Amino acid sequence: MAEVEVWFDGDCPLCRREIELMRRLDRRGAIVFTDVASGQGSCPMDRAELLARFHALEDGRMVSGAEAFAAMWRAIPVLAPFGRLARNRHVLGVMERLYLAFLKVRPALQRWARGSGTARTG
Repeated sequence: MAEVEVWFDGDCPLCRREIELMRRLDRRGAIVFTDVASGQGSCPMDRAELLARFHALEDGRMVSGAEAFAAMWRAIPVLAPFGRLARNRHVLGVMERLYLAFLKVRPALQRWARGSGTARTG
């Protein structure tokens, strides 16, 4: 049974690549991955909000940003130590600042990924 559900932007080439990696690492099937861009699956909140930031449901609690990544990592044994480390508020604070910086450059990185041919289509 899944322990964590994550919502991601399937139209984002960067997001798709990361989720593909997480799916390969999730050998126990502990994570339900929901592509918000596809319109399939249930959305627990506004779709635009789900597309703006990475979200996860862990232990009945909705988290977003760096905390959502940490929740996903905790569900994957090889990444679990990093997820547990993020339970420290100082570590999580640094991770969140890095995530916010990434969000600022994400549109440019998406354009680059689409234009460079590194992203798969469809």
